[in-house]
Amino acid sequence: MERKVKYNYAFKLECVELVLKKHYSNADVSNLKGPDESDIRKWVQFYKSYGKIGLLPRKNQSYSIDFKLKVLKRIKSKSLSIAEACLEFNIPTKSTIIKWQKDFINFGIEGLQPKPKGRPKSMSNFKRKKRKSDKALTREEELLIENERLRCENALLKKLQALIQAEEVAKKRKQ
Repeated sequence: MERKVKYNYAFKLECVELVLKKHYSNADVSNLKGPDESDIRKWVQFYKSYGKIGLLPRKNQSYSIDFKLKVLKRIKSKSLSIAEACLEFNIPTKSTIIKWQKDFINFGIEGLQPKPKGRPKSMSNFKRKKRKSDKALTREEELLIENERLRCENALLKKLQALIQAEEVAKKRKQ
């Protein structure tokens, strides 16, 4: 199952061609077609750098620690903006690099380690433990538990009776 994308390849290509071939401004295309002006600017830059391949939707990519470090070092050494780094390294969103920077500042190289995705395996075997105590229940506690059980049973029977009556009323209305 593929990831759902907001704008498909053909739409992006159409917007880029309006800007590059028909010399529309990014704002004009934004007003005409609907996407944000910054999205159009980004699509045009990726198209200029990578051609039509730059507009293809990217699946969830995982980057190596070495690659992440290389990007962060290049940003620092060449004073690249995050947008320029995205363009140079073909990273789809600026938020990816921003997250790497925060993780690197807070946790060092360990912060750049890939994190496990999804629910932990230990959760799939999780079952609630029944409360057991060593002492026996007092007569009063037993009566309270029985009273609660009988209340639940009574409520269930009332709901059942109400459903049956509702069905009978519906049948009468049909006839």
